[in-house]
Amino acid sequence: MTTTPNPTLIYSPKPSIQFTKLQFYICPKPFKSSSSSSSSRSGSFAIKCSNTVNDNNGNASSDPRNNGGGLKNLLSGIVDERVDELLNKEENRAMLDGLDKATQRVEIARRELAQIEQQEIENKKIKEYINQLEIRASEIEECQKELLEARTLVEEAERSLEAQLEDKGSSMTETEREEMYKNKERFESVKAACISAIVGTLAGLPISLTQAANTSQLILPSVITLISCALFGVTFRYAVRRDLDNFQLKTGTSAAFGFVKGLATLGGGPPLELEVGSLTSHAFTGAVYISENLLIFLFAAVGLDFCIKLGILSPFPIETDVSATKMD
Repeated sequence: MTTTPNPTLIYSPKPSIQFTKLQFYICPKPFKSSSSSSSSRSGSFAIKCSNTVNDNNGNASSDPRNNGGGLKNLLSGIVDERVDELLNKEENRAMLDGLDKATQRVEIARRELAQIEQQEIENKKIKEYINQLEIRASEIEECQKELLEARTLVEEAERSLEAQLEDKGSSMTETEREEMYKNKERFESVKAACISAIVGTLAGLPISLTQAANTSQLILPSVITLISCALFGVTFRYAVRRDLDNFQLKTGTSAAFGFVKGLATLGGGPPLELEVGSLTSHAFTGAVYISENLLIFLFAAVGLDFCIKLGILSPFPIETDVSATKMD
């Protein structure tokens, strides 16, 4: 298993080194000793290094000015060889692999740190949002408390008003109560008369238009129908009372008014003669009049019943407890 050295650790100098020659020059220098008893000769030597570097033409030159650069190149080559030896060792390979793994772990740790910082920022935003929600919740609770207090005040006002009305009602005499009850009943009877008159007149208007030649002839039948329907409304309210589901009573009242008005209209016509033609014509005319008036009063009864069921009109009697006391 071979490993390639790291290219950043290899230094490639520009000049190529052919060979290096070390020259030693020994220069003996005599010196005088200060001692008179003994004298000895010692020598000192100087080391001079020179290298031969190829110039641009490939010729070797040993210029003294290039000695410094050659030494630098020599040392860099030695360092490169030493680095290569260190990189090729097994224990250094394991160390380099550990260094790479440590670098990867550092990068992973940096990414995790960035994610943690992002999560912290998001958590801060979530906390701020939760704080806003808590503030809103507290405001809502305060509003609910105020609403409860206001509702309590309204209920107290209603109870006090009811108490005042009860006190006022208890202070009223029996005569005043009866008078107030009669006024209510009269007002409901007037409403029944108005409703019946309007509905009955509108229902009889097409019939009157077929019988009248001009507008003046339309006024009298319309007025008669209006008055008779108003009386029918008051009578219908007192006749039906609170028995609103009695269909026979409702239709019986309408039929009675229809027969009475139809026969009255027939009596206002030409007199009856004791002949077959006169009897036949009066019978046919009477049936037509009764049918027309019966239709008018049936429409008025339907309008009254509809208004009673909607609560627009109150049936008779208005107060059942008062009527019960009067019957007792």
